[in-house]
Amino acid sequence: MYVNFLPSFVSANNVIYSKEVAVLVYHHIDDQVQGSVTISTKLFERQLAAMQRQGYNFITMEQFKKFMKEGAKVPDNAVLITFDDGYESFYTNAYPILRKMRVPAVNFVITKDLDNPTATLLPSLSREQIRTMRKEFANIDFQLHSDALHIMKDGKPMLNNKFAINGTMETDDDLKRRVIADTKTCMTKLKEVNAAKSIDAYAYPFGSYDEHTISYLNEAGVHYAFTTKAGLATVQTDPMQIPRINAGSPYIRPHSINNLINQEKHRQSE
Repeated sequence: MYVNFLPSFVSANNVIYSKEVAVLVYHHIDDQVQGSVTISTKLFERQLAAMQRQGYNFITMEQFKKFMKEGAKVPDNAVLITFDDGYESFYTNAYPILRKMRVPAVNFVITKDLDNPTATLLPSLSREQIRTMRKEFANIDFQLHSDALHIMKDGKPMLNNKFAINGTMETDDDLKRRVIADTKTCMTKLKEVNAAKSIDAYAYPFGSYDEHTISYLNEAGVHYAFTTKAGLATVQTDPMQIPRINAGSPYIRPHSINNLINQEKHRQSE
């Protein structure tokens, strides 16, 4: 069933919100595969076009960071487009649309997959593809989604849980060292391909984290982190707990994104 709220009719002149940013999250764009976080190229393009008609303004990752850090001005109805997981479909299916429409975006990459992009269940981005996109359209950024911690072990996310290594349970210090080392590896790999002006933003694998995770990532040089919790980002938002709205579902019609954003706007103002 489609998420098909009655459309609220807005035009490009309407100020829906100001001094806030709606961060949208996508995963996989594909015309053959179906899934809960997979949408077609046609739906993706229609979503972006509908948002442009409705008066939304797409911003870059750098604009977003300056807004969060310094309270720098962003346009009314500001939207940041994010992708998780670094799938090759970003290059083959999403990027041509983003480039044609001049829409900035950021993709959070699992960097261990750069070493063998075709070994994953869904093919991943290659280093050359990232370099090509950065060269052709500088408003496409690539940021951190861990190197090798996007894994569930014993039913728990590896980023913020201790596990037995060679029969010995990790200590708090072991976990801290593991997270910091993995994050720095991720940063190094992205720096090597000129993935962004500054590589200091992270999307939590599986949306799982705690106060210790935040501390470890801060120590590794991460200043912004994105969750899977819904909401709009303001200058008061904790930069290590940035909310995002899921737009990458096949059940979300183009005009429905406006309604999802409005829902969060009204919920936050209550």
